[in-house]
Amino acid sequence: MATAGQRLREDARACLRAAIAAVEPEALVRRHLQAVGWDEVSGRVRVAAVGKAAAAMAAGARAELGRVISSGVVLAPRGAGTVQPAGGDPWQVLEGGHPVPDEGSVAGARAVQELAAANEAGDLLLCLLSGGGSALMTLPAEGLSLADLQATTESVLAAGADIGELNTVRKHLEVLKGGGLARQAAPGRVLGLVLSDVVGDRLDVIASGPLSPDPTTYAEAIAVLERREVWPSLPDDVRRHLRRGERSEAPETAKPGDPCFEHVEVRVIGNNRLAAEAALAEARRRGYATLLLTTFLTGEARQVGAWLAALAREVRASGQPLPAPACLVTAGETTVTVTGRGRGGRNQEVALGAALALAGCLDVLVASLGTDGVDGPTGAAGALADGETLHRARSLGLDARQALADNDSYPFFAALDDLINTGPTGTNVKDLQLTLIAE
Repeated sequence: MATAGQRLREDARACLRAAIAAVEPEALVRRHLQAVGWDEVSGRVRVAAVGKAAAAMAAGARAELGRVISSGVVLAPRGAGTVQPAGGDPWQVLEGGHPVPDEGSVAGARAVQELAAANEAGDLLLCLLSGGGSALMTLPAEGLSLADLQATTESVLAAGADIGELNTVRKHLEVLKGGGLARQAAPGRVLGLVLSDVVGDRLDVIASGPLSPDPTTYAEAIAVLERREVWPSLPDDVRRHLRRGERSEAPETAKPGDPCFEHVEVRVIGNNRLAAEAALAEARRRGYATLLLTTFLTGEARQVGAWLAALAREVRASGQPLPAPACLVTAGETTVTVTGRGRGGRNQEVALGAALALAGCLDVLVASLGTDGVDGPTGAAGALADGETLHRARSLGLDARQALADNDSYPFFAALDDLINTGPTGTNVKDLQLTLIAE
């Protein structure tokens, strides 16, 4: 007979599987394409699929539109598995780097740029965008190199910047971001179907807003870099470019009211709320009282883990905000300020922060998962932690506090067999946390 702890693990994994299934990109794309009015399209239909879900989203477009598509580009993370063209299919299948762009990211961006530049009046450019698109589709502004953008991305990420801050910088160093792709595709029609990996589903932030007006400025990009204390260490050409833009000596990103958006429509077809609600439904089916706390979760990962543990202790002590057996769900995207040299990701760090705060609290579990199946530079999607994690770790000679100080959560949870390993899921709607409290 399974123990309470084993049941919590089984239930958590089942809820997470349900969440990922609910945001399966191919089905979402097909469903939304069926509702598109095609009477306005008299010319060619071209498809650009960019992001962690590019392969599955492209498969949905191909299944729904078939030979109507005249040409297409699929730009996905390296090694994630991509749509393979059938005989005669007019698709380019490319791979780029993530979270730091590489040569493939530049080649992919140029392929998308060419596709957009061919979009004439009467044509349709169907853009299928998902998380990871910012790194995957990288076309440096004039005077900047890929190495410049790589160094800047690495510095901003290591400083703990959130996705909005990082993309504010990216949009002012590149050609296609911040409405740049819409500029390239005008005057033809553009339809963007977006799988959101951004808190609040902000279209100007998802994939750095290639089809959306950008409210940010060069001055704000500089402010991000100064606030995160990386400005002095950036490549000279990056700082020079941003200062030129600040002085209006370089063109700004596309702003609201720009004519390039006249024939552009962008729709969010999947997000973390959809995934969270599927997890809740599975938890209810398994007998839990459920509560969705937020889909706007942000903050330092280890502190979020401690907060989730505090919520679990409150349920255990007072039955608030709901009685056990309970499932609390949160979703969003945390950040990690890197101070050590270890291996891990933000979801594993959430779990490690929770483990420290849950010590001795029995029959409680916190699970944190990246819905794309890849948590930081590791092969895991996330990790599980409970009230016995620290005890089990000590028996193996592991020091949880030292692991946290070193940002070394991956080997810690690997030794405990508490990593969540899904492999790349083909979708991406940020992160999901489950806090389960047994009766």
